[in-house]
Amino acid sequence: MSDDEDARLPEALREDDDPDWQLAPDSDQEFASDADTRAFIRAVAEDVRGDSSESKQLSAVLYRVSDLYDPEEDTSPEEIYLNVRRIMQIKERGGLKRE
Repeated sequence: MSDDEDARLPEALREDDDPDWQLAPDSDQEFASDADTRAFIRAVAEDVRGDSSESKQLSAVLYRVSDLYDPEEDTSPEEIYLNVRRIMQIKERGGLKRE
């Protein structure tokens, strides 16, 4: 990513020289409420949403990730991961079918 592209991102999403390990699974750190980051991710979600099921799924995942920065939402990266994994498993099986 170029410096110009990086500068347009909300500060929380800009690349650092060192990886941020504060939000590792065993950490007590939380995502701080950040309206700019939330709005940016939701705008990207709207941009990628199209007619295909894949673009709709990606848009939904991005929107869900934006919830991490919303003080009104109660979610975690682990919850989002498990939810997305479950959706992918259902899609792989061909949908919700009763056996």
